[in-house]
Amino acid sequence: MSQPGKKECEVPQPGELDPELSEFWVGNPFRIFQQNNLSSFERNRAYINVEGKGFLEFSHLSGADTDSDSRAVLALDIFEPGKMDLVVRQVGGDPLAIYRNEFPTQNYLKISLDGVKSNSFGLGSKLIARVGDRKIIREMYPINSYQTQQPAWCHFGLGKAEKVDKLEVLWPSGIRQEFKNVEANQHLLIVEEIDEIRKFAKSTPARQSKPTE
Repeated sequence: MSQPGKKECEVPQPGELDPELSEFWVGNPFRIFQQNNLSSFERNRAYINVEGKGFLEFSHLSGADTDSDSRAVLALDIFEPGKMDLVVRQVGGDPLAIYRNEFPTQNYLKISLDGVKSNSFGLGSKLIARVGDRKIIREMYPINSYQTQQPAWCHFGLGKAEKVDKLEVLWPSGIRQEFKNVEANQHLLIVEEIDEIRKFAKSTPARQSKPTE
């Protein structure tokens, strides 16, 4: 059975079929069910967290409620640093869909780790950011699912806060590091056992970038 990237695609039979083995060929598996996808017309759903008190479904408003038999989703800041867009890997409709984050820009902090006694990416580390009366916890476990893999970094949404009052890193080795008054809107690299934070170069938002001549 073929697996076309688009629902209207028709893949030709690659060779002769063996009836003794009950072989068969379907050029477009979406037509088996006479529906729009392999998961029986199940549409995607998108939810937004409301101040930590619950979730609000906004699938139709966001345009994310497609019927394209999606298999995996990743959150990445593609167009603007700190604004998390959604990248969806799917079988039908289109192989890849990107949903741009058009919410108002707010502050963020992105952290990468470099292990010394622990593993090189600091996988398994726990990061705790204290912002005013908020306590934000992240764990360094990059998503690794069907045909997708998340980069090894942690993202903190800070809202209107311009700094993290205290950032703690608990490494798998048992080492604990603490940093105070970490400014927002940066991508930082923390090396195990080294108390100096390294900064990645700031990237230019896609909408403001100028073409090269």
